[in-house]
Amino acid sequence: MAMTVLRFDMRAPSFSPASPRDLYAAALDMCAWADERGFSTIGLSEHHGSTDGFLPAPLVMAAAVVGRTRTIPINVSALLVPLYDPVQIAEDLAVLDLLSGGRVSVIAGIGYRPEEYAARCKPFADRGRLFDDSLETILGCWRDGFVERGGMRVPVTPVPHTRPHPLLLVGGSTPRAARRAARLGLPFAPPISDAALLETYEEACRDCGTRAFAVSPGEPAGTFVSEDPDATWKEIGPYVVHDAVTYASWQRKDQRAYAHARGRSVEELRAEGKYRVLTPEQCLAYAAEKGERAAFHFPALVGGTPPEIGWRSLELFADKVMPFL
Repeated sequence: MAMTVLRFDMRAPSFSPASPRDLYAAALDMCAWADERGFSTIGLSEHHGSTDGFLPAPLVMAAAVVGRTRTIPINVSALLVPLYDPVQIAEDLAVLDLLSGGRVSVIAGIGYRPEEYAARCKPFADRGRLFDDSLETILGCWRDGFVERGGMRVPVTPVPHTRPHPLLLVGGSTPRAARRAARLGLPFAPPISDAALLETYEEACRDCGTRAFAVSPGEPAGTFVSEDPDATWKEIGPYVVHDAVTYASWQRKDQRAYAHARGRSVEELRAEGKYRVLTPEQCLAYAAEKGERAAFHFPALVGGTPPEIGWRSLELFADKVMPFL
């Protein structure tokens, strides 16, 4: 069975006819529907200080999704850990773990936008140390059940459902990120396929005596399904261009991520392949070619895409592709 991921970042630019309320309501409806139809995963993202309303509270959103679903896993990719109090993260994820029965996983990210650190009064230059300290504190809270602050030993509750702790992965696209994951004994989830980076992680795990477990996205493309791709590209074009151009404007020269598209027009993005519109027949051909490595990532509301367009894509995939995978 191919992997099928429904992903939301909740951008709502001013030119979209759908209001933020419409988009959030549609996202929850889509999550409930995807749960019933057997999709693999719900993915949620996080960024701050974005004028189009990029999702700033993924754990709140994850809790809402948990309340609307029964079995589908929910992944936050990535939670910008240094921006938060780590004890609060440990508590929030323990509660989510209990509410969901262990369905919520988190990829911990360090973040790369100085604006996000400035808004939280956090020193961007110290982000590596903050990330290390936060991850160690979170793991310590779950392991020991308390935190020592101000000379006091304070209990941290509740005890998570998942043992030894909720699934926490370390993100990042640098050797330092790989070594961090190995040192902490955590799975590694780089946002890009890189054999050398995975080898660095595996070597560091051997050196640290920890078990290697890496998850790579395999360069997924944001997918819409349509019987008439040309017509659908005309519909989603402005929203896809907004998504791609805005995201690209955040990237540093050394930043690497599968989601970084370099196209600046519908024609360029269509040729680049980071976003794609496939017919049902093309979906099946792709699945047959990739076999167990086939993955469909659906950003159904990308860039503020009106929900009715996203629904048409999802329902067509569920009706004409999923039964044959």
